[in-house]
Amino acid sequence: MYLHLGLDKMITYDEIIGIFDLDNTTVQKSSRDYLAAAEKAGFVENVCTDLPKSFVVCEENGQRKVYITQIATSTILKRIQGK
Repeated sequence: MYLHLGLDKMITYDEIIGIFDLDNTTVQKSSRDYLAAAEKAGFVENVCTDLPKSFVVCEENGQRKVYITQIATSTILKRIQGK
């Protein structure tokens, strides 16, 4: 199955490693450091036009990718669960 993240970006469910809420995770230094390192390495793609609410860590073709999206983690989980 496919998940729409925003700005015409679709990923498959099996590519997802983790789904994280930006407000909760960026409080911790380790999360901020991870996002900064991913940004520096060019692994971050912004797929939102509004205030970002979450980020999704994926692995596509053996390469790690982080998508910043305006979709809330609860909405993403509902989509995955088919509700």
